[in-house]
Amino acid sequence: MKLPLSGLRVLDLTNVLAGPYCGMVLADMGADVIKLENADKGDSSRQFEPQVNGESYCFAVLNRNKKSIALNLKDPAGLKIAHQLAAKADIVMENFRPGVVKRMGIDYDSIRTNNPSVIYASMSGFGQTGPYGQKGGFDIIAQGMSGIMMMTGHPGGRPAKVGIAMNDIASGVTALSGILGALIGKLRFGEGQYLETSLLEAGLAWTPWEFGAYFGSGEIPIATGTRHRRAAPYQAYRTLDGYVTVGAGSQKMWVIFCEKVMARPDWLQRPDYLTQALRVKNVDALEQDIESVMTQQTTTHWVKLLDSVGIPAGPVFGYEQALKDPHVLARQMVHDIDHPIIGPMKTLGLPIKSSGTLASIRMPAPWLGQHSKSVLSELGYLEAEIDTLFANGAVFDQYRDKSPNK
Repeated sequence: MKLPLSGLRVLDLTNVLAGPYCGMVLADMGADVIKLENADKGDSSRQFEPQVNGESYCFAVLNRNKKSIALNLKDPAGLKIAHQLAAKADIVMENFRPGVVKRMGIDYDSIRTNNPSVIYASMSGFGQTGPYGQKGGFDIIAQGMSGIMMMTGHPGGRPAKVGIAMNDIASGVTALSGILGALIGKLRFGEGQYLETSLLEAGLAWTPWEFGAYFGSGEIPIATGTRHRRAAPYQAYRTLDGYVTVGAGSQKMWVIFCEKVMARPDWLQRPDYLTQALRVKNVDALEQDIESVMTQQTTTHWVKLLDSVGIPAGPVFGYEQALKDPHVLARQMVHDIDHPIIGPMKTLGLPIKSSGTLASIRMPAPWLGQHSKSVLSELGYLEAEIDTLFANGAVFDQYRDKSPNK
C-alpha cells in the first residue's frame, strides 16, 4: 500500500489528546509512529473509562496505527533508548511542560546534534515563551482564556465550554499542518526545523470572524446560542418534536424561505426584516415568528421541505443519532476493527476521502509496551540485552506473554 508518509519514522512523546490526535493522523497517512510511554501507567488516557478487559476504549479510538514502547525514563538505560529512537526519527513530537525535554536531554537542540534534518514539534498550553509559557494548560483553561467560553452557550448564561475538547483538537490539527509543511520544506530545501504551537494560540486561530469584527468595529463577541452573528435566519429552530437547523441568510434564500417554506410572503414587506442586517438586529422577533410556524410540524417535515427548495437544513441530532445516521454510516465514519485485548470494537473512520491512497486504518491501538521488544530489536539490541532491560524494569510490556516471539 503506497501511503504518502510510508517510511517516515515518528517518535511520539505526547500524552492524552492534542499530540496523540496529531500522531494518529500521521500514522493514518502511513508514518511509522512509535508511541513512547511511561513504563508505569503509560499515556494518562489509558486510565479513562470505559474500560473493556482492562483497556480504555477512548485511548483505543485515538491511538490506532501506532506502536507502543514503554520505558522507564528515570532509568539511564531507558533514557538511552529514548535518545536512540530520537536520533533515528524523521519527526519527534512532545507535549511536556516547557523545559522538561531539555532537562531530559531530548529537546530539539540536543536531538539535532546527531539528527540535523529532524522535524521537531512541541505542543503546550501556552507556548514555549511569553509570560504564561511555564503555566500548565488543559483544554478548558485554553477555552476560557481564548474568549471562546464567553461566546459559547446562550445569551445571559454562564460561560460554556464547547461540547468537545476544541482547543486540544485545534492544537493537534495546527501541529499537524505545521509538520506537513515542514516535511514539504525538507523535501524542497533539505532542512529540518523546530515548530511549536499551543492550546491557546490554536484556539484563537479558529476565530477569524470574531477577530475581524473586534478590530473592525470594536464588537465584543458574546454567546448567541445557535445563532449566526452576521446572518438570519441561520440557527436551530424548535419544531413539533425537536429542532431543525436552517441556513437561509442570503436575500435570495430569505425570499424562498418566506414564500415556499413558511408560506408567509407578507414577511418580505416587514420593515424589520427587509435586509439581512435588519433581520440580525431583530433576531428575537424573527425567531418567535419562525417558531410559531415551525412548531406546527415535525423536524422531518421541515427538513424535507427545506431540502426540496434548496435551502440548507438538517435535524439536530443527539450524538447517538449522528453515529447511527445512514449517511454517516455510508460515508464509513464508523469503522470496525479487532483489538488484541478489547476484541471487536468501533473506531472513528477516516474523514478524508481521496482518489489515491491517502490514509488507511491498518491496525488497532497498541497495548502498553506491545512493541517494546520489536522496537529494541530494530535498534540492534540482542535478545539477551532485551531480556535484561525487561528484568531491570527499564522496559515494559503489559502483556508480554501475549506478544509473538516473546
